[in-house]
Formats: sequence, C-alpha cells, structure tokens
Amino acid sequence: MTTEPGDEDFVYDEASGEWISGKDAAAKAAADGSVEVRDSVGNLLSDGDSVTLIKDLTVKGAGQTLRRGTVIKSIRLTGDSQEIDCRFEGIKGLVLRAEFVKKR
Repeated sequence: MTTEPGDEDFVYDEASGEWISGKDAAAKAAADGSVEVRDSVGNLLSDGDSVTLIKDLTVKGAGQTLRRGTVIKSIRLTGDSQEIDCRFEGIKGLVLRAEFVKKR
C-alpha cells in the first residue's frame, strides 16, 4: 500500500471543503509550492534562463554599473515572485528584480 493518493482515491480538500481526486490533489500540491516569476514584459522565467537588462542598474557595494542590454546567463529563482539570483563577473551574490529584466 502506498501513501501517495492514486487516481482512484479521493482526498478531502480542507481549503475548498470538497472531495477531489488524488490526481487533482497532487497537481494542486505541486502548484502551491511553486512561485511564478515574470519578466518586465510578462514572460514566465525559470531556472537556467538567460535575461537581458532593460535599464542601467547601479550595484550597491560593488561600485559598478550594469548597463542596459547586458546579458545575464543561468539565473536561479529565489522563491520570491520578484527576485532573481544570478552571477556576473566581479559581483558575488547578485540579486536582480524581475521588473528590470527581459527573457532572451
């Protein structure tokens, strides 16, 4: 016997107060844990995407400005709907806001 709900099992959903199929419950649980991160034009971002800056950004603590059009490769999502973790040469721990990038 497995602990995972199967297709023929029904699970009580406390949020809606209804019985739903095991497949629907698994899909709902997977969707609850994920956060959608969208760029400045509404494209959905995911881990590993490359993005382009749409505005000149001054990096605090690094004494450096990232120019518009700079390509940032291999981004990582942080779990926040507006923050992107990335690497850029000479800057450690760079976190960008999704509103300042566009997916390539």
